[in-house]
Amino acid sequence: MIADAQITFLPCGDLERSRDFYGRILGLELVVDQGICLIYRASSDGYVGVCERATPDPGQGIITTFVTDDVDGWCAAIVDRGGVIDIGPEHSATYAIHHAFLRDPDGNILEIQRFDDPDWAAGP
Repeated sequence: MIADAQITFLPCGDLERSRDFYGRILGLELVVDQGICLIYRASSDGYVGVCERATPDPGQGIITTFVTDDVDGWCAAIVDRGGVIDIGPEHSATYAIHHAFLRDPDGNILEIQRFDDPDWAAGP
């Protein structure tokens, strides 16, 4: 069975700060505003949601990955908009990817990634 879409929900301490980060800094399209949760389109069928929580527990093993052919372009745009890239962009031979890491305002880990194999989603 395959899902029609993917949403990764992340906790945040300040919804407006996250709205600015995901909308302005990352340049993602807001598709649903649920009041305490915002859902952004990350790809044609992948989404990321941020939900305001009184005591968010950021980055506890959660990594949201945005797959793109233009990792360097994304990173440049993020930096141009005032964001900070923590690691990369760099190539990982171990995972056969080109990627970079950054954190959102609540410390959640985000990865911008390109697979070396352009047919990675074709399945086995």
